[in-house]
Amino acid sequence: MRDFSLVGALRFWQRNFLVFRKVFLFTVPENFLEPVLYLLALGVGLGAYLREVQGMPYVKFVAPGLAASAAMFAATFECTYNAYVQFTYNRSYDAIVTTPLSAEDVAVGEVLWGATRSVIYGTAFVGVVALFGLVRSPWALALPAVFFFSGMVFSAVALAFTALTPSIDLFTYYFSLWVTPMFMFSGIFFPLDALPGWVQTAAWFTPLYHLVRATRAFTLGSPWAAAGDLLWLGIVALALLPVPAVLLRRRMVQ
Repeated sequence: MRDFSLVGALRFWQRNFLVFRKVFLFTVPENFLEPVLYLLALGVGLGAYLREVQGMPYVKFVAPGLAASAAMFAATFECTYNAYVQFTYNRSYDAIVTTPLSAEDVAVGEVLWGATRSVIYGTAFVGVVALFGLVRSPWALALPAVFFFSGMVFSAVALAFTALTPSIDLFTYYFSLWVTPMFMFSGIFFPLDALPGWVQTAAWFTPLYHLVRATRAFTLGSPWAAAGDLLWLGIVALALLPVPAVLLRRRMVQ
């Protein structure tokens, strides 16, 4: 990233934060209410019939996974639809790069902001889960850091797709072929042990699988069980960070 500046990326992050403060109340339903409805419908409703999973009440099993999904959706929506509108329709990125900020600053700043959105929504959902009495471990206080690194992964992948896609309509494929399979087969609603080996292997290569495992481990008070998942998320986040920066510069030059 030849023209990257951390100060510039943080300036872009600050700009997004100031905008977010003005529209916060309108964006809450976008990423937050849906996991809450899943918690009520599946965790509480289905949990009345499906008593235990892996030796714990079903609602306690599913709640951490839904918190992880809230963090994923927050970063994903920010770096797909929101970023595309800014880039294509509002032309905000074009205006910003006429300042001392570069395309690389914009890309990294957008990824960092997407990760911040993950922290906001994921942590808020953990707070809701705690109100249900489903979080008993103080290790859950460390989850914002987990959401941030995983949010960088989700944001980098989403922004890379956004930089490549020629039409906003193609985001339906991104969600149908990438986000939804992750949501269904990452261990949120049921353990993956009974599924075919190739499904378990494919799930291991998705970031949500590792985030669900880490979130569940921290809420249950066994963070050491998530050491491998945290290492996976950290390495992949750092490896993917330059990708959207390169693609976004190429798209803007065109």
